[in-house]
Amino acid sequence: MDAVTLLTTTRSVRRKLDLDRPVSKAVLEDCLRIAQQAPAAGSLLTAQRWVVVLDPAVRQEIAAITREGAEESWRKYAHLVSPRMATSARYLVEHLDQVPALVLPCMPGPVPTGTAELSAYYGSIYPAIWSFQLALRTHGLASSLCSYHLGGREADVARILGIPDDVAQIGLLAVAYSTQREFSPAARPDVAEILSFDGWARH
Repeated sequence: MDAVTLLTTTRSVRRKLDLDRPVSKAVLEDCLRIAQQAPAAGSLLTAQRWVVVLDPAVRQEIAAITREGAEESWRKYAHLVSPRMATSARYLVEHLDQVPALVLPCMPGPVPTGTAELSAYYGSIYPAIWSFQLALRTHGLASSLCSYHLGGREADVARILGIPDDVAQIGLLAVAYSTQREFSPAARPDVAEILSFDGWARH
């Protein structure tokens, strides 16, 4: 797969995850090895940590906590997303305990509050998260961020996994092989609608 195809057709996959096929540690390790090459702020270059959950019993505990957070989020924000996206999100949450691998990228806490500091902080982990998702795709796997527990239940997941109090969870990725092999570029605004040169343009 060429780079342009990889970048333009890697989707957040929820309903096309193969819930029956296990994901090997070796594949996950290889994808994380690739993800470590993503850019990061110098002081945070080696700061990220990743927790992979394969144990079905532990996944079940985390899934239950995620469902609680999701229900609360949907009560507040469901009206802001399309019915199709809402249905897709609900499917993933309802089947999260069956997803073969849950992956939690983490960073040292506390999360900073200043704009510049926040930019460096999240800018040092999200490129790696995206690189991880792209690397998964090259192995035939798919993923989706399903981080509802961060809305107030982060400590509950930390307790289950033994994550220290001074470490922040950045997200939760559901990872599985995809039952769909081919994806197309998604509908997005035309570049002319979002781009301006040398100053802010009023479109």
